[in-house]
Amino acid sequence: MGHPKEAAKFVADEARTQWHDQALWHVREKRDVAVNKLPEWEQLRDIGAAVKAHTLTRLQHYLEQFEANASKNGIKVHWAADAKEHNEIVLDILKAKGSQKVVKSKSMLTEECHLNPYLEKQGIEVIDSDLGERIVQLAEEPPSHIVLPSIHKKRQEIDELFQKHLHTQPSGGDEVYLTRAARAHLRDKFLLAETAITGVNFAVAETGEFVICTNEGNADMGVHLAQTHIACMGIEKIIPRLADVGVFTRLLARSATGQPITTYTSHFKKPRPGQEMHIVLVDNGRTEQLSRPDFRSSLHCIRCGACMNTCPIYRRSGGHSYGSVVPGPIGSILSPGLDLKKHASLPFASSLCGSCSDVCPVKIDIHTQLYKWRQIITEDQGLNAKSLSMKAAAWVFEHPNVYKHGGKIARGALKILPQWMVNNPANVWGKQRDLPEPPKQSFAEWYKQNRAAKDE
Repeated sequence: MGHPKEAAKFVADEARTQWHDQALWHVREKRDVAVNKLPEWEQLRDIGAAVKAHTLTRLQHYLEQFEANASKNGIKVHWAADAKEHNEIVLDILKAKGSQKVVKSKSMLTEECHLNPYLEKQGIEVIDSDLGERIVQLAEEPPSHIVLPSIHKKRQEIDELFQKHLHTQPSGGDEVYLTRAARAHLRDKFLLAETAITGVNFAVAETGEFVICTNEGNADMGVHLAQTHIACMGIEKIIPRLADVGVFTRLLARSATGQPITTYTSHFKKPRPGQEMHIVLVDNGRTEQLSRPDFRSSLHCIRCGACMNTCPIYRRSGGHSYGSVVPGPIGSILSPGLDLKKHASLPFASSLCGSCSDVCPVKIDIHTQLYKWRQIITEDQGLNAKSLSMKAAAWVFEHPNVYKHGGKIARGALKILPQWMVNNPANVWGKQRDLPEPPKQSFAEWYKQNRAAKDE
């Protein structure tokens, strides 16, 4: 349907739009406070961007190094070219272990691959153990934010959702009561689960280990209780050395939620005795994005969500309006790379203000890449009403006399233009706007009258 129409549904609820905007801006403000406490913040950003850029130039080498070291550690490494292959690999592991109950921590890659519905069709119970993810799972909705999955829901809505699915008592949105209810509900799921599926924040080529960052400890709980651990990772998450991890954990938490560090930063290097540990390395369009020089640095993304928290469009239109797993500015770069036709509207869901690039912890030039996607999409679409109007405007600007006389005609026309020609259902722009009062003269005329003689 496209971002504009989906966004219209969200902004129709003005109260929701306002508090959604304020909630995300609050997170942005926390980020600003946290990063301004570090004198070396910009140096950390430079290092993070340099490490990512270097890694992408030698991606094959570091992936192979990781595979070799992880295998030595007793981790079983799998490779998936796309989402279909990823899901099949996970299912094969579950079948081999006879596993019917899975707890899963937050993983945008599994969302990207639509793993949950795939496994559920095979009769496997999949429980998202991150509280925000569990909320949207119960609501049968996708996450609306990569760090704050249920940011679009009020406490009162969650209260009603828990009453329906967890049989809780009405609490008026009491967050303590709801959190305790979720904890009791998830505790049973952890105890009964045979397999834990997690995402991966960073994988270290040098040591063959991987790092998972959470604030709830749910990934650790699932992994420590289950007999099988399956970690799912996009190939861009690889970093060269263990020493690099400290740079990214300092960047990640501050950018995401304004914390000095996530509550749990867990390193997984080898399975415990009696446990199996698998990691699935997934491409799913990443090497194709790597082949595009203008968009290559989008693979630096560490999924902090900072660009979403600052984006005036995302904050006021909601994550679901993007129709993609990763919404917001960075998603508007990544999604067209996967399906340009489906996501052609996303690069235009931006004011190009550059705030997203300013807050990106690894210095991705997000707004520049959005502009480049616009050029590609416009060229691909050929001539249409908008491109023709832009060409006409360019021609007018190139001819000073036409511009001069056209301005006089337009100012006169605006004075006598009937209001219904602006404010009518056919004019989308005029539904919520009125034309300004036309000036009495152009700037050039005013300058000639008031300043030209003085300048001489």
